[in-house]
Amino acid sequence: MARSCKQCQLHADYIHQAPEPLHPTVASWPYKAWGMDIIGPISPKSDSDRQYILAATDYFSKWAEAGAYREVKAVTIVDFIQTQIIYRYGVPRYIMTDNANGLAEAFNKTLCKILKKTIGANKRSWDEKLGKALWAYRTSFRTPTQSTPFSLVYSTEAVLPLEVELPSLRIAMREGLTTEECAQLRLAELESLDEQRLEAQQRLECYQSRMTRAFNKKV
Repeated sequence: MARSCKQCQLHADYIHQAPEPLHPTVASWPYKAWGMDIIGPISPKSDSDRQYILAATDYFSKWAEAGAYREVKAVTIVDFIQTQIIYRYGVPRYIMTDNANGLAEAFNKTLCKILKKTIGANKRSWDEKLGKALWAYRTSFRTPTQSTPFSLVYSTEAVLPLEVELPSLRIAMREGLTTEECAQLRLAELESLDEQRLEAQQRLECYQSRMTRAFNKKV
């Protein structure tokens, strides 16, 4: 009976949906395509009465943006797209929404796992920890690209708190540079960004190809 119910199939977990061939979305450059989804209603609500997370993930770099809301209406989504995507990264060519968006669903699961690890005893503080969770995600190695989202966006790895407390070789070297030398180093990093992104694209395509072949064997 559940198999004949359209709504049951539409909202069921992925493993319960009718199998069909996988057609992954391929993005050839950062910010070209985004996956969006809504998490919630979340229980318990936050101390500020928020119960939803609206999240978007860039298909190329895996960079993610997210915000906590009391409710999500059409005007909320429009404002999120404008302020969190367009005003920061330009107008995307595609925005994929839920129910057909494996990237967004995967990010949702990862984000929820990170939040559970960071909220501690006060479970109503999850919205206050959202920024921290995003930071952890953006600076973590992503398997499809073999890179961190941060490095594919800014052409350098983020300086982590531990590197400041116990200065790493990278920090020690930079502190000894003159202003001109710092500028030259940054220019070299930016010049290498195109090559880094090309390598990430090739890895991403190989990863998607392997996943597609493995998935379609089960169809």
